[in-house]
Amino acid sequence: MRSRVSVIIPCYRCAHTIGRAVDSVLRQTQSVTELILVEDCSADDGVTLAALSALKASQGNVPISIVVLERNSGPGGARNAGWAIAQGDYIAFLDSDDSWHPRKLEIQLAWMQAHPEARLTAGRSALLAVGQSPQDFALPASACLVSGAALLRSNCFPTRTVMLCRDVELRFDPAKRYAEDYLLWLRVVLSGMPSYVIDLPLAYTYKAEYGASGLTAHLWKMERGEIDTYLRVCADGLISKFACCALVLYSLLKFGRRLVVRVVKRLEHQ
Repeated sequence: MRSRVSVIIPCYRCAHTIGRAVDSVLRQTQSVTELILVEDCSADDGVTLAALSALKASQGNVPISIVVLERNSGPGGARNAGWAIAQGDYIAFLDSDDSWHPRKLEIQLAWMQAHPEARLTAGRSALLAVGQSPQDFALPASACLVSGAALLRSNCFPTRTVMLCRDVELRFDPAKRYAEDYLLWLRVVLSGMPSYVIDLPLAYTYKAEYGASGLTAHLWKMERGEIDTYLRVCADGLISKFACCALVLYSLLKFGRRLVVRVVKRLEHQ
């Protein structure tokens, strides 16, 4: 039986970018079973919902569902809401201001079908200028198994690139607004589920990782989210207290470096 892929996009005040994200899904060389858009109670007088409704009305090849949340749940809660109704054998995530390479799902699905032990795969993410087209790449792609130690040092699973098997029972923590994706990936890997990174740029973002807008602008909140993630996996019994303390210190050092980089960049633009 042909495998099915459900795509979930959390949507919050994204009327100006959601069309690009949806278009990158519809242009996939691997057919999509369904596209689930989760309107996360955007505070914009219905502008986002209207944009989602227009996209649904204009597309006939891929079934598009719109889930409207009555209160803002954050990206984790919104993804969970879409996940709860997804029908695919595989679940793929994309954020409303990002996009995919046209062969993203084709490459990822073929690799996971050839390696049925894999529960989760991700790819590389690249920065793309607005209006710039994705470049093709050479195949076959190589992939590496990601250890818990490697993932604890750095989150190498950009959510925009992740696809996982439907039978993964873990979910995003809806109470977390920062690093909620990192927490889920750590719980998956540290629980012993084989997870891999495919060494190809499968998805794109249009702003620098620590840019001046969006969630990435709130560096300290992001840092607190990462520290909270380490504390939670420690409370789960997945890492030792000693490892948790070492990781928190390491995270704070990385945070200090990010602050220095941001200051330098601001000075360069003055």
